[in-house]
Amino acid sequence: MTDPKDYRVSDAEREHVIGLLQKAIGQGLITLDEFSSRTDVALVAKTRGELNAVLLDLPGMTHNEQAPKAVAHGDRVEIKSTMSTVNRKGRWAVPRELVVRNRMGSTELDFSEAEIPHAVVTVELDVTAGSVSILLPEGATVNTDDIQMSAGSITDKAGTGEGRPHFVLTGVVRAGSVQIKRVRMIRMGAYLVRMPGFRVTKA
Repeated sequence: MTDPKDYRVSDAEREHVIGLLQKAIGQGLITLDEFSSRTDVALVAKTRGELNAVLLDLPGMTHNEQAPKAVAHGDRVEIKSTMSTVNRKGRWAVPRELVVRNRMGSTELDFSEAEIPHAVVTVELDVTAGSVSILLPEGATVNTDDIQMSAGSITDKAGTGEGRPHFVLTGVVRAGSVQIKRVRMIRMGAYLVRMPGFRVTKA
């Protein structure tokens, strides 16, 4: 009989484990360097035993046969805003592809506490005279090279990331604006201080 640890794992399972590692960063269980190295291991893991190895010392975080259900968030979701404000924040489920259609409105996407089971997330912009604000998780990377700007502006304050997920922004912005920031968790003694937002939590 085959040992469950020797079962082969799918891409969905690997992405689920990467999502757990992202939560571990937010809880202060691992550093960004540890996240990066563990993610590299998870991405090349072939069996459940190899995949579980990156979670063994993280209390309350395990991967099992039911894990793939956690990534059923849909592959493509559209968010529409016409002369109004739409936001996504807190623990929301992020699809693999997110389409933002904004007409003279405001769209706020806060990914800092979201459930992101995908190593790569594509955000397609279709913006006319509107604004889009994006807050990335700590350590995330972003690429904006494929955005077509027409009388618009893009401000990337996220800087260089060190880990995952990786966000790819595409699409067209006409007479609108896009602002990208990254959340940062600063440890102060027994507490973690979130910037921006200035929320203080017990480490």
